Amino acid sequence: MRIGSFSRLASGVLLLAGLSSAAFAQDTQSRLTGLQLSGDKPIQIESERLEVRESENVAVFSGNVSVVQGPTLLKAGRMKVYYLKDGGSAATGSANIDRLEVDGNVYVKSENQVATGDSATFDMATEVLVLSGQEVVLSEGENVIVGCRLTVQMKNGQAKLDGCKGGSSGGRVKMLLTPGSQNRQ
Repeated sequence: MRIGSFSRLASGVLLLAGLSSAAFAQDTQSRLTGLQLSGDKPIQIESERLEVRESENVAVFSGNVSVVQGPTLLKAGRMKVYYLKDGGSAATGSANIDRLEVDGNVYVKSENQVATGDSATFDMATEVLVLSGQEVVLSEGENVIVGCRLTVQMKNGQAKLDGCKGGSSGGRVKMLLTPGSQNRQ
């Protein structure tokens, strides 16, 4: 398993930011390559409802939210897009995004990689991505990494996966690596 290949997956966690990265480590930080912002591909968003609250500077997509950008798919129950008060409008797509909040069975797939969790946030100013839940699972083929909170600092490529406090894992990150699985995919 190559750490760099996982870095492409977490990027899809918040497609609107156009991320192309992800990562992991157990209560330590790991320098990753390929962590960058890339918003050059169109984004298709579908949901059962869209509510734009101009006075609150937020757009809420809810009900089977699906976001596609290039080969990456994000699914969730709800996605809130908070935007800056700078004259742009969420209704027309001209607003500058402040942060994103995604919750309700967050699922991200990019090629043969999958990430799941209960919720995710992305802060545009600090470029920090957080995927969290009772169990955050990153998988590529037969290789699996499990924790409870993945934090990625996009500006410098630092990433950290924290274990789950309590529960059966004893607060530890779990990783299953299958030798040769990269060659079989």
